[in-house]
Formats: sequence, C-alpha cells, structure tokens
Amino acid sequence: MFLRNAWYVAGWSKDFGRNLVNRNLLGDSIVFFRTENGAPAALEDACPHRKLPLSKGILKGDRVECGYHGLTFDSKGACVAAPTQRNRIPSRAKVRRYPVTDRYRLLWIWMGSPDEADQNKIFPVENYRDPNWGLTEGGSLDIDCNYLWVADNLLDPSHVAWVHQGSFAGAGTDDSPLSVEPTERGVIVSRWIYGQPCSPYYASLVKFSGNCDRLQHYEMCFPAIGLNKSVYTPAGAGGPDMTSAPENYVNISYHFLTPVDEDHTLYFWFQHRNTDPNDQEISNRMNEGARQAFEEDRDVLVSVHEGMKNSKTPHLDLGLDAGAKLFRLHLNRLIEKERKQD
Repeated sequence: MFLRNAWYVAGWSKDFGRNLVNRNLLGDSIVFFRTENGAPAALEDACPHRKLPLSKGILKGDRVECGYHGLTFDSKGACVAAPTQRNRIPSRAKVRRYPVTDRYRLLWIWMGSPDEADQNKIFPVENYRDPNWGLTEGGSLDIDCNYLWVADNLLDPSHVAWVHQGSFAGAGTDDSPLSVEPTERGVIVSRWIYGQPCSPYYASLVKFSGNCDRLQHYEMCFPAIGLNKSVYTPAGAGGPDMTSAPENYVNISYHFLTPVDEDHTLYFWFQHRNTDPNDQEISNRMNEGARQAFEEDRDVLVSVHEGMKNSKTPHLDLGLDAGAKLFRLHLNRLIEKERKQD
C-alpha cells in the first residue's frame, strides 16, 4: 500500500519543538520532539507496557516519561528507567525509532528500516540556496482522500482549465497535446503552449509584455513528491530548444504528500521562482494564490475519493490519465519489491 523505505515530510520544522507532538503517518502513530540541543527525534507513540501513547506523557530533558507508570525512553527508543521496579528494566521495554532530519524548512522522516535511512536520498530542491531565487512561505492542508488521488491531480495539467479558471488556467490548457515521460525517479507529463496570453496567476509576475510561450511541467517522484514547473517566455522564444534569457520566468511548485492512512493525506508545499528574491509582497501574493488553488483541488479530490470508493458503476480513464497510470504502475512495482525483500 505504501512505499516505506523512503523519506516523507512529517511537517514544517518550526512546528516541532520542546514538546510531544503526535502524528499519524502511513498508518503508524508517531511522537515527535526535539532534544535539548535542538535535534529532532521520533518514536513509536505507544508505551510497550499497555500502549498508552507516549505523547500523553512528559518530556524530561532528552527523555520521554510515560504518563501511566513512568517507563522512560531516550531519543533512540531505549528504556532507561522503570520506576516501579528499579534496577530491573524489562529487556523488551523499547519502542521503535524513526530517523528524522531537517531540510528545506521541513522535517523529514524515514518510514522504513532505520538501517537503510540515507539522507542523500532526500528529494533535492535545486537552487534552494541561490540568493537570486525567491521563496514563498508555503503551507499545508489535510485532505480527506487517498494520497494517490492527489498524485494523479499533480500529473494532470488539463484539470487547471476547469478547476483553476481564475489562476492557472489559460488558452491551450484544455486540449494541447501532452507528452508522458518515465524517469528514474517517477513520471513527467508536460507540454508547451505557444503564443497565448499568460494565465491569471502569472500575468503580473512575468517580466515581459504581450503573449507568451508556456511550459507546463508536471512531475511526480517516488514515493509521493510533486514538482510543477511553469516556464514563461515571450511568444516565439519558448519550446524544447529554449535558451536561457533574462526575461524568461520560471516558477517551481514543490508538493510533498504524506499518507496518513488509506483515506487521509497530509499535503505540504512551497514555491520557488527565479526572480524577485527579496520581494515579500510578491511572495505573499503567490502563496495566497497557491493556497486558494490547492483549496479548489481539495474540494474536488475529497469528492473524487468518496465517489471512487463508493462507486456503483465502472469508471473510465481518459487519455490525460496516462501519466498517472504509469506512475501508479511503477510505484506498485517498488512496493511489491520492498514487500518481497521483507
């Protein structure tokens, strides 16, 4: 059901501190906290005695004390104190540890075998440290649907023509031909749209006037990370052989999906643009526009989830679903391979 040997986003780094925070991820209940030196920690949120959530306990220094009988665990999950039977800590008194780390203002968690956790496998955000690129604050949503419906949506450039008419839509987004390309890390669905007005969201952001050539680059990467790249050039300057030019506008939306369970998804995002690195007004405006658009997506996807889960008649696929179907196929193969190795 889920690819476990992978890095997922547990939340924004700023939301985890010197307190016990519970999150349910991939069907696991997990307690998060930071040690006194600021390092993140994540443990199974269940004391091994009677399974009271450790998040109902107390954080003492770098240790978590269960609120039932005081069994105490360090940040690696080892029991270091059993007050009701001093000097006799039960050998099986331990909880699972999840590797966690901070990157890109996000807290990442490895949901599989701790021995296989490799921070070099965290999804790379290109140009993140480049001072010439502007960054939005980002945001998060709880979506009452399976994460794969969100992934399908992030591989579907066509839906913007109907769902996002006041923001990302524009001439050509309804019927221009799509290209589907499998990659080592997932699937790309893309197309160039030539000689049309800019979409409403980008009209005031591009650095040229008149019609544009526009790239819609929709990419999903394993296990569940979306990268939407929007490129705008003056009309006649775009296309697969486009050359770099000062007036070319590039914005990349990063989407991090973390399944809670079969019916719920945590969704985190931010935008990264190649202009106006210090213009907070633009960042705020872009962030709000993206939030409104993703709320539109949520409204549709919750209903899609309910409709597909409770369908009474067969559904059908359209040509535009080719990328989503390919992503699911390759993801299922990775999940099956992982299961066989276990």
